Parts: sequence; structure tokens; C-alpha cells
Amino acid sequence: MLKVSTATVLFCIIFIVISQQVTAQVSDSLSRKDSVETIIDTATVIGVGDIMLGTFYPSRKYLPPKNDCSLLLKPLSAILKNADVTFGNLEGVFTDTDEDVKTCRDTNFCYVFGMPSKYVYCLSDAGFDVVSLANNHLGDFGPKGRESTIEKLNEAKINYAGLKKYPSATFIKNGIKFGFCAFAPNDETCDINDYDELQKIVSGLDKTCDVVIVSFHGGAEGADYQHVPREHEIYLEEDRGNVYEFARKAIDAGADIVFGNGPHVTRAIDLYKNRFIAYSLGNFCTWSKINLKGPNGIAPILKVYTDKKGKFLKAMIYSVYQIKYTPPKLDPAKRALNKIIELTRQDLPELNISISDNGLVLP
Repeated sequence: MLKVSTATVLFCIIFIVISQQVTAQVSDSLSRKDSVETIIDTATVIGVGDIMLGTFYPSRKYLPPKNDCSLLLKPLSAILKNADVTFGNLEGVFTDTDEDVKTCRDTNFCYVFGMPSKYVYCLSDAGFDVVSLANNHLGDFGPKGRESTIEKLNEAKINYAGLKKYPSATFIKNGIKFGFCAFAPNDETCDINDYDELQKIVSGLDKTCDVVIVSFHGGAEGADYQHVPREHEIYLEEDRGNVYEFARKAIDAGADIVFGNGPHVTRAIDLYKNRFIAYSLGNFCTWSKINLKGPNGIAPILKVYTDKKGKFLKAMIYSVYQIKYTPPKLDPAKRALNKIIELTRQDLPELNISISDNGLVLP
């Protein structure tokens, strides 16, 4: 029988223990390295719907109490700030005068949204990095209202695009270069139905940016128009685009994320070529003068995760709701999430994605 000395046995035990410790340290080091690389190589973009923080026209009674908008977004600021980029649709003008206010022929369908100039800082304080100007309300106070809005956004260091004069924007956040552009069927905006211009603007951004975000303001409005019809939507005698086709044209041109607005209700989500699409983000923070009944009062906060080249990795859907003259709040009933699940199954039955009950979206 082979005899093994006590010293030899002790040496073997010490060697095994040391080896296990070294292996554990290397494994932990690799794990931490993978974690760091995952953070560095992932872009996060939050998208929300229409923002109108109260209007002083036709009466200042439509402004928040004490003319203070600071509490409107505070309940959700922790979520809004937790991304590389946070986007919203600016449904109104920052101005302090009604000098060039538009005239409405039919007040049942025509509204004017003028936010006091100081309200721009409620957006920047809440974490917004970029907004769309491509909609029907950036003309509510004429050219002076548009230029006042641009001036205030510049002061607050919030990026913007969507007007013919300002078709796109680029900016760097956390080492990632983002490109942004926006489209609508309205005067002075980049035209949602001009696919040649869409291709030109988006492909230009794609050549110089890591992640390209495209916004559109299109589709018919209201509870009767929650579905994506895959055809041109004519509403109030206006061609508001084929949003299904538009989103695909945008991605073909180089877009990585497409956020839709305009219908004032939540619509389905979609994936095309591993790129993310939301067809309508609904009313996010609209204090007054906007219908918030039923489906008009629920909306998602969508947090999209991509790699550094814009490929979709996952998303999180947070449900919020509004009651007139109150700030938006997280919705424990998760009505926006449930609506997205329902509409996505109905409108895009061929789409193979997973949307969990807690809001996680996976390809």
C-alpha cells in the first residue's frame, strides 16, 4: 500500500483551497467585467406621449394652481431620469403673449395651447432631453410662438426637431451619439407623407449617429381609433399618414426606435428588423383642455433598451393614468400595459414578441 506523509496531505489541501479561491476571484472579476460592459454597451431611451402642462389661453384658469407646474411631473421623475435619453411630444407652445394666437373656426375640434415660458424648466427638471415639435399645436401662436418655443428649449438645453427649419438634432449622452427627427402632416413640419424626405433625413443621421430615434404625429384621434389600420388615416379631411408603413420606411432608412403620437390614445407596439416601434404613446401629461375620458386617460412610459447600434434588446412598460386637473400617476391597475398587450395581439397577430404581466417586453 502506498504511504502518503502528513505533510503531503496538508500540502494538497492547501493547494486545493488556494485554487478554489483564485478561481472564484477570476470568476467574480469576469462577472463584474461582463456587468460593466453590458452597461456601457446598452443604450436606454424613454418615450412618453403628449405633454401640455396647462394653457393660459383662453383663460389662466387652465393653468396649474398658483401657476406652478413643478408638481406635475414630480411623481414620475425618478422613472423619467433613469435613462440615457428621455423623449416626449411637446403639444403646445412656450410663450408669454397671445399676440399671434390662431383663430378657431370650430371650437369643438380646435384648441390653442400656450404654456408660460418658465414651464420649460419643468421639463428639464424632470429629465427630458429631447422633444418633438412636429404636431398641429406648434403653430397655435404663429411664427413668433414657434421661435419663442425654440428660444426657451435652447435656454433649458432640451434638444428638439420636427419643423422644416429644424428637421433633426444630434447629441451625445453617456458616450453614445443619438440622432433625432420628427414628422407630422401639419404646416411648417417635416411631412409624414414625404417618404423621400424621410429617407434623406434618417439616412443622414444614421451615417453619423449610434442610435437614431424617429417620432411621428399621425393617425386619427380618439377612442374609436385605437387600432393600427395599415393604411392612410383620413381624419377631419386631413391625410394623417399610414403609420404602419411610415415606421417601416423609417427603419429601412436607418431608424432604430420609432415613437408615435397623435391619436391621444395608446396603440400597439411592434418590432421590425430588430427595431422597436410604438404606434401611439397617448396623453402623458396634459393638465387641461384635453379629453382624458376612458382610453384617453391612460398611457405608457416606454423604456427601450438597445445595443450601441440600435438593435432592440428589451423594453419596460410602465402604466400611468390621468384625471383632469391632476398630475399623471403610476397606475396600479396597469391599464396601459393591458391595452398594449390586447391591441398588439389583435393588430399584429404575426408578431412574435413576449409582453409579460409586469411590463417586460422581449423579442
